[in-house]
Amino acid sequence: MNAGTPISQVAPAGLTRRAKRFVEVEGIRVPRQGIGRHRDAWITHGIPAAEIDRAVVFQDRWGGLALPPAPFYESGPRTLDADVPEGSATEGWWIPAGDCRYSMAYGFMIGPGGEFGIHGSSWAPLHANTDGWVESLALAAHARRWAKTITRITGRAVDSLDLDGYEQVPEVQGMTDTWWRGTDTLIALYRGEAVGLDAPQCLEAHIYGGLHEWGLHGG
Repeated sequence: MNAGTPISQVAPAGLTRRAKRFVEVEGIRVPRQGIGRHRDAWITHGIPAAEIDRAVVFQDRWGGLALPPAPFYESGPRTLDADVPEGSATEGWWIPAGDCRYSMAYGFMIGPGGEFGIHGSSWAPLHANTDGWVESLALAAHARRWAKTITRITGRAVDSLDLDGYEQVPEVQGMTDTWWRGTDTLIALYRGEAVGLDAPQCLEAHIYGGLHEWGLHGG
């Protein structure tokens, strides 16, 4: 196998069965950069060793993983890949999480507490960690497959959604973004661009209706 050939993927431990299937069936692992070799140079430029360690841990778990396009955020990162940490001791440190698929007003980053989010004019932590981001992609793919109806709501109308009787889906570890489960419906709320770009018109919700029990959970 040559260096440019994608390889089949074994999902990292700790994901739900649904996300594990998604990663192993839909994802590919492309050759990833070894960032440990940059350690001495990065330390020379003032990056704390602990932040480099965080980047290495991310790269070992997720580096080189290419997943299908996300339903929002202009399809998400092309490939999950760490790079040189950015920030300062006063502001905190962020780790680039992968290049965008298109020219964007923000980048995908791992936050000071391990959150997966977008950094534009301000920081918007989407999920508590990268596992949550991957779980959300897997749930969206699952919901699209089984839903009888899919409704998209944008802008301030998102705030009028009635979530009474819904429960938050825990495995996506939602922060700015959340998923909600009802009796036959899943709702994805995408607030990251509205927060990260101070742009309430970017609010978006996807409502997946007509789901049976497997469609609601699916592993």
